[in-house]
Amino acid sequence: MGVFGGKKDDQFAKGGHTLFDHALEIEGNVKFGGVLDIEGTVNGDIGSVDNSDALVRVREKGCVNGDIKAPKIIVNGRVNGDVYATKHLELAAKAEVNGNVHYHVIEMVKGAQVNGALVHIDDSKPSAVPQTPASAKPEATSRVQPMKAASE
Repeated sequence: MGVFGGKKDDQFAKGGHTLFDHALEIEGNVKFGGVLDIEGTVNGDIGSVDNSDALVRVREKGCVNGDIKAPKIIVNGRVNGDVYATKHLELAAKAEVNGNVHYHVIEMVKGAQVNGALVHIDDSKPSAVPQTPASAKPEATSRVQPMKAASE
């Protein structure tokens, strides 16, 4: 396969690793693949382009003023918006989320703050999980499912 073959080539094709440095402030929405590390400020929504293993890390000095939608999310900074993690969410010791947290699996370390609701994403309905990072419908999905069960 040569120098660019194998898994490393696949990772690069999915977006590789992107760092938003502490001196960077972005105005607008961000779509990414691979790994996105945020040490600066993003004023807009962040979403992964696919449902593979995309990962967003909001570092200790990082701040996102908008929603984050990705399969894997690690927060150790501030998020002022809703968080949608379809695979795994980690809230580290200095995490502060001012919004609702939608998760499939969650790890929360002592000291992390969530000022909003914790909503479990049920994977018994696989069709709902892939849509979560791409649209704003997860709130409706999480509310509609219990209502259906109650009316039957």
